Amino acid sequence: MNQLWKMDPNIKKTKNSADSANYPEAIQSPSQFPDEVLEKVLSMLHSHKDRSSVSLVCKDWYNAERWSRTKIFIGNCYSVSPEIVARRFPRIKSVTLKGKPRFSDFNLVPQNWGANIHDWLVMFAKVYPLLEELRLKRMTVSDESLEFLAMSFPGFKALSLLSCDGFSTDGLKSIATHCKKLTELDIQENGIDDVSGSWLSAFPDNFTSLEILNFASLNSEVSFDALERLVSRCKSLKVLKVNKGIGLDQLQRLLVRAPQLMELGTGSFQQELMFRHCMELENAFRNCKNLQILAGLWDASYVYLHVLYPACSSLTFLNLSYATLRSDEFTKLIAHCPNLRCLWVLDTVEDKGLEAVGSCCPLLEEIRVFPAHPFDQDINHGVTESGFLAVSHGCRKLHYVLYFCQQMTNAAVATIVQNCPDFTHFRLCIMNPGQPDYLTDEPMDEAFGAVVKTCTKLQRLAVSGLLTDLTFEYIGKYAKNLETLSVAFAGRSDWGMQCVLGGCPKLRKLEIRDCPFGNAALLSGLKKYESMRSLWMSACNVTMNGCRLLAKEMPRLNVEVMKDEEDDSHVDKVYVYRSVAGPRRDAPPFVLTL
Repeated sequence: MNQLWKMDPNIKKTKNSADSANYPEAIQSPSQFPDEVLEKVLSMLHSHKDRSSVSLVCKDWYNAERWSRTKIFIGNCYSVSPEIVARRFPRIKSVTLKGKPRFSDFNLVPQNWGANIHDWLVMFAKVYPLLEELRLKRMTVSDESLEFLAMSFPGFKALSLLSCDGFSTDGLKSIATHCKKLTELDIQENGIDDVSGSWLSAFPDNFTSLEILNFASLNSEVSFDALERLVSRCKSLKVLKVNKGIGLDQLQRLLVRAPQLMELGTGSFQQELMFRHCMELENAFRNCKNLQILAGLWDASYVYLHVLYPACSSLTFLNLSYATLRSDEFTKLIAHCPNLRCLWVLDTVEDKGLEAVGSCCPLLEEIRVFPAHPFDQDINHGVTESGFLAVSHGCRKLHYVLYFCQQMTNAAVATIVQNCPDFTHFRLCIMNPGQPDYLTDEPMDEAFGAVVKTCTKLQRLAVSGLLTDLTFEYIGKYAKNLETLSVAFAGRSDWGMQCVLGGCPKLRKLEIRDCPFGNAALLSGLKKYESMRSLWMSACNVTMNGCRLLAKEMPRLNVEVMKDEEDDSHVDKVYVYRSVAGPRRDAPPFVLTL
């Protein structure tokens, strides 16, 4: 809540505010530093949390922080309005803005829900003519908005769009045509209308400033001649991620022109090459002395994986989430990657492949294992607790895991967290909802109990499997640093959610779907929601009366209800968040703000 209050100082603080008792005295204390010195000191603070904290010291520090801030992060585009942001921070050059709830990644947020960027851009054009960076996640972005962006900010340098929708390659063409100082164009996992690849030809012939180019998620073929010329001109290019329309022979030509790359996303890795061309590609990788991150490898064929070996020893991040490698293929590759800190793979590598990770990658800090066929229940291959155990035995620095698996046991999870007690992110997804410990047929309560008891630094947790309220009792009792909790198909009663809301002091995001939690659970968070970023509940036992009561008791919360049926009592989806801007003005008809 304090973050939101600082956006609009006209809002009065209340007794619910964590620092309301101390703030009135502190705010009146005179600063001991001249304004110029104070602004210079504060400009060296890069942490959003640190800057927010110092702004509460006194009025002078508040104003100095206000005038010295050039970057802003907004985790929910409806928690504040563009007008309030513009009043609060007059010198912003970089904006990071998030829109739709995370469950939109799973198609749980209806189409045309909102989070349109255009009103923000109109305000930025009025107050931030020196805007240089815009980073958007789960926002709706139109071609008109991209053209407006390109035409309104002559010094614009960086555009990052992640999981956004509403635009086409025509919008990218506007960016390429008009943003003369562009250093970053990062287009990743967006719902984009992929009209054609001609947008790459729109970069002017004298354009040389690009440092980051990522169009890996686009489907249309691009003009390779235009791409090759662009890469040749941009001598400072450090990141290049191409789509699967780029073949191995073309990749070799790009690497020859950009040996300075630090991050590479390849195109398709399956093509018939003559021996000479294969050697040329291997030499191109050998000459990339600075390469640290490798991704892509669509349709990877083991025949050509050896060309990567010369570059593997320097890799710190290997992203194979699009490469359906089998265990024997993967094992040979991973043996050449002793310095990996981060690894993303598909479960086609199986437990044998993960055993190789445990043996070859002692410095690994993050691993994500994704399902190659998430909706096919008849698939027999995949990973189990054995692979996870092997990684934990060999990679004792592991602190981030996302693990999709076919089966798991309580004992295995307890051993894993004993091996790696420094987990900050633990996201375990047992593919079949409600599946118990497959050896004992017991609920998975003790597994997640072991996680929260052992991993005292835990910030993010996603639970799965057969879970009773005991899991949530453990979470409420032990997870004192937890910030984000994701729950699906779990729990027995309202008591489970009540334990979490009553026991996790740092909780900021709570995401729940397909659980038996109802009104009592929802209303148990009355004193909690103002300090949180958001609550999402879908397919639970919440009713309209419960939501209305929450909205009545907490008028500064936006309680948004989305109904799929004509039933007036049942609520299919409810999204709760704190906002200093009040109910949003662009809510579609199916969203009712109480």
